[in-house]
Amino acid sequence: MLNPIVQDVLRHEGVVTIISEASNGYHVVNTWNSYMRAVDDTLYAPAAGMHSLEADIEENPHVLLTLGTREVEGLKGPGTGFHIQGNASFLTTGPLFEQMKAEYPFLSRVLKIDVTQVDQKI
Repeated sequence: MLNPIVQDVLRHEGVVTIISEASNGYHVVNTWNSYMRAVDDTLYAPAAGMHSLEADIEENPHVLLTLGTREVEGLKGPGTGFHIQGNASFLTTGPLFEQMKAEYPFLSRVLKIDVTQVDQKI
């Protein structure tokens, strides 16, 4: 699902928007493409805040991400973007947590998103 074009987008800077929904409404948090790690069909991001997102996914783990960059050729020219759906959780231990903590000392958790759908939009 995380095809080579998505991988290429993650190598260029841009904003990643993560949208969650629970009984108290929608919440939106942002991070940077360069913070995201893709392993197979799973995305990981360092989390220092994201407390509303964490509360939401306890009730409803489904999230929607948007990401893109002007630096990768899209469907109609320069620039491309994606909507990515998945199920989120947070890691606080383990080898991947330790690896990301070494790279991003500010994190308190690692956001893990098991990707279920990827749609290229532009």
